[in-house]
Amino acid sequence: MKANIQPEYKLAKVTCSTCGEEFEVGSTVGEIKVDTCSKCHPFYTGTQTFVQAQGRVERFNRRIAKKEEPKKSENK
Repeated sequence: MKANIQPEYKLAKVTCSTCGEEFEVGSTVGEIKVDTCSKCHPFYTGTQTFVQAQGRVERFNRRIAKKEEPKKSENK
């Protein structure tokens, strides 16, 4: 194997551009900038909403309600 071909492993400063949080991790790069971190990401903060899934449930319930209406009127 060739000697001295591995990159230098060092502490890297990570900066979040959204909330300004800074922390250190091990990396071969000296500085890392991220858009969101675990302090401000909606998934980790608990503020994430599931609008798309909610719309699917409502659409399903409306479709089922339409199918049940003719059956109720036929029984009368």
